[in-house]
Amino acid sequence: MSSPSFYTPLDEISKIHERSWRGWRSGKTKSIAWRKQQIAQVGYLLKDNEERIKKALKIDLGRPDLESDFFDFTGVYIDVRASYDNVEKWAKTQKAEFNLNFFAMSPRMRAEPKGVVLIIAPFNFPVYLILSPLIGAIAGGNAAVIKPSEKTPTYSALLAELVPKYLDPELYHVINGGIPETTRALELRWSHIFYIGNSQVARVISHAAAKYLTPMTLELGSQNPVVIDPKCDLRTAARRILWGRCSNAGQICLSPEYVLVPEAFQDTLVEALKQAYHEFYPEGPGKSDSFSRIVSEQQVERLQKLIATTKGNIVFGGDSDPSTRYFAPTLVRDVRTDDPLMEDELFGPILMLVPTKNVDDAIEFINSRGEPLAIYVFSQDKNFQNKVFENTTSGAAVANETCISAGVPGLPMGGIGASGHGYFTGKFMFDELTHLRASIDNPSWVDKIAFGFRFPPYKPSKILSMLIPPLPPRPGREPTPLGRWGSWLALVIVAAMSVTFAGPGRVLGLLGM
Repeated sequence: MSSPSFYTPLDEISKIHERSWRGWRSGKTKSIAWRKQQIAQVGYLLKDNEERIKKALKIDLGRPDLESDFFDFTGVYIDVRASYDNVEKWAKTQKAEFNLNFFAMSPRMRAEPKGVVLIIAPFNFPVYLILSPLIGAIAGGNAAVIKPSEKTPTYSALLAELVPKYLDPELYHVINGGIPETTRALELRWSHIFYIGNSQVARVISHAAAKYLTPMTLELGSQNPVVIDPKCDLRTAARRILWGRCSNAGQICLSPEYVLVPEAFQDTLVEALKQAYHEFYPEGPGKSDSFSRIVSEQQVERLQKLIATTKGNIVFGGDSDPSTRYFAPTLVRDVRTDDPLMEDELFGPILMLVPTKNVDDAIEFINSRGEPLAIYVFSQDKNFQNKVFENTTSGAAVANETCISAGVPGLPMGGIGASGHGYFTGKFMFDELTHLRASIDNPSWVDKIAFGFRFPPYKPSKILSMLIPPLPPRPGREPTPLGRWGSWLALVIVAAMSVTFAGPGRVLGLLGM
């Protein structure tokens, strides 16, 4: 079966790779003014084509425009503005922390480009999860090759049309295709690979990256838990949890998947979630223009099989229609830890309620599984919040909200352990896609005053011992008042007196030189 017409020919992928490297080696990305121009162009690529992009997302994902604006567009505009305004500061040479032993060498560092970045993006937020890393790559002075998801063909074809119109065609490229095209791209050497998706594909990409020891950023999906305090603001909690689970039809890596709820509180929570459900979809989600569709018929069928095998009790939802890619918002209560729904990330609008004895039981359950991308706690009690967050590990720790932490300016987005590693958004993305290059410039006179001891023939030197900082106070003992600075002060006084009374030659002799 032939590939869709907009797929990139396999033999063209190596040529794109070569052009990207050639463009990067031209040196044009070193200019901060050039980077700012390209960053601004990303913003106008989106701004000028908002309606075309929304239409494409409607075709590919059946998504309401408001969700595209909120989840896909807003974050890109935030990153464009932040990177444009700050890239000059981020890229500026930095002085190292002052150290009396080494200050004469002018130690400094600069964030330099890595080279050519490969961005492999998922289908669920194909604007934000492509253009945001691209902004980081541009700000860092890199070239980039983008591989959009084959599951969003309308949008992916549109992106391939727009990128060369708005961005430098020698440095920024789009490869469209499926597994063969991605496999071909992964056979080549990249400076950094940025992948957002699931852990199974991440293992394949990691294996390919290992051939060239290529650094990676992995942001991976997970089953994100909610821990609920019976004393919480229940109406707010129910609305925010259900909204987070049903937005984009549950196809969000940060979406809450299950709620760890005290057994005695489960009925109360169920009623609150039912009320929120009817408020969100008064005529039913199937008729609502505020509910997205699943990305493909195959994914609907996958969810159908999962819901058919659950041992929990379905409160509402569960109905579906693969031909229209519809799967209804579904609440399942009394889900046990060994339920088929708990085996892997669902990536669909199914919310599970898992009964627990207490908050300690909830914490133990979270820690028995892989590290999630986010842990959500609904409670007005700071002690309750802290108990959960301080005794668990996750990419994000979010109280009284779901999903939106990735869009908050100044916060990193990233996982840990099973949910990935590395960060994106804003300055964190710039840091991820640059290399801190260390530098010193050591004048000749330093050897005469301090570092001459290192040259053979070796002789005892007091200077060497002064390079070694003192250890911290031994536990149980009080620190000395002057410490190391006292030693240096004594040295300066001795040297000054020696110069005054004996001349410079005597000073060098005192220092064992």
